Amino acid sequence: MREKRKDDNRITDCEQLVMKIIWRSDEDLCLMEIVDRVNVTYNKEWKPQTVSTFLGRLVKKEFVTMYRKGRQFYYHIVVSEKEYSERMIEECVDFWGDGDVSKLLCALHSKRKFNEEEVSNLRRMIDELDK
Repeated sequence: MREKRKDDNRITDCEQLVMKIIWRSDEDLCLMEIVDRVNVTYNKEWKPQTVSTFLGRLVKKEFVTMYRKGRQFYYHIVVSEKEYSERMIEECVDFWGDGDVSKLLCALHSKRKFNEEEVSNLRRMIDELDK
């Protein structure tokens, strides 16, 4: 088995759309189900070959596995949405915040002001850290 490179855990924007469809499903999906859902959900006009290419890359990057059931191939999640989002947030903090989450929050707040509920949630999280 080959050694995983750091960039293996990155997926393109298009691959992310395909993964969001798979993540949001309660069951494994076949190619045509994924094509239909991605086109409707994200207002795309992707052909099955296009989505199949993205799925092949996702299999190679070990985000999903593929198995045959009857005449269809189905795709099963290997990397959960939570696991991937946590990994991307950590990388964002490391890169843009130089490892300091408060720098990242300040930068985010300067671009998009937090609403009252978000501020309340942040205060609650900070209070829990003090416990």
